[in-house]
Amino acid sequence: MTQEWNSFLAAQGLAEDGSCFGGAADELQAASEKAVIAALADQGLIRVSGVDSANFLHNLLTNDINGITPGNARFAGFCTAKGRLLALLTIWREGDDFLLMLPRDILPMILKKLSMYVLRSKVKLNDATAERALVGYASPAGVSPAPTFPDLPAQLPRFGVAAIEGGQAIRLDGTRWLLSLDPATAISNWQRFAATARPVGLAAWQWLEIAAGQPRVVAATQEAFVPQMLNMELAAVGGVSFSKGCYPGQEIVARTQYLGKVKRRTYRARLGAAVTPGTHVYAPETGDQHCGAIVSSAPSPAGGFECLVCVQIGAVEGGAVHAGAPTGERLEFLPLPYDLA
Repeated sequence: MTQEWNSFLAAQGLAEDGSCFGGAADELQAASEKAVIAALADQGLIRVSGVDSANFLHNLLTNDINGITPGNARFAGFCTAKGRLLALLTIWREGDDFLLMLPRDILPMILKKLSMYVLRSKVKLNDATAERALVGYASPAGVSPAPTFPDLPAQLPRFGVAAIEGGQAIRLDGTRWLLSLDPATAISNWQRFAATARPVGLAAWQWLEIAAGQPRVVAATQEAFVPQMLNMELAAVGGVSFSKGCYPGQEIVARTQYLGKVKRRTYRARLGAAVTPGTHVYAPETGDQHCGAIVSSAPSPAGGFECLVCVQIGAVEGGAVHAGAPTGERLEFLPLPYDLA
């Protein structure tokens, strides 16, 4: 059924790289104004099953996994012993199992790394990407889901999970939903949503993610950030629990929170030229030494590109941050939908 799903999307005009359905500029504009749906082909799934699965994940990730019920989800990080992020994961329950969504480019490495911790735990991990079709749905702020989607309850809280026809829906924030669908019903669900929502590619969906201030970690940025650098401890991002106990890197994450001062934060910015994740940024006060890095980037409906950039707070306050080199293009900082204080 996965091949049938992919063939269906290709027949609808989705580019081979998933970026758009042939009208990138129109799709970006639609994403800023109306309801859209996107096939999240850049995301994969790890299934974690077994009687010890909750405790297993709880002891490895930055958030409270034991607190996940069938009705809620979590956002969490997986860190090195030095508190550096290897992955950011969206996690929810499917029956007795847990599903972990993360970028496909790092999935094999993370699956292998997590498997090293199993030891005698009654836990099984496997790549479940082919088992579900992942679809993003978004509607402008303040607009409820279309009447044709009564199974997307408008009052569901952030990270709430609801059963829908052929799968589950997770509310990511005030404007975005994640749909995890049985491939056998994915085509009919897509057609149902597409009746009132504009199909868009990954470029538009990734812009929506940046506009929401939601970070991601890809291969190029693994071990580049501690959670606070990506705003993860803030309630609006909600990726860290400071009451759950130990996990790899917990001591450093806690020390940063309680004894130190967060010197770098993630901001939203605009650029004229494309930049890739991991690209260093510079400021006059740091000279030839970089003061941060690009977290993610996507084309913008306003033209050019938007990005999330992790950068020293002082450099932003100084007003001049440049991408790629000390003399590179200057970033134009944009508001985030949440307060960094």
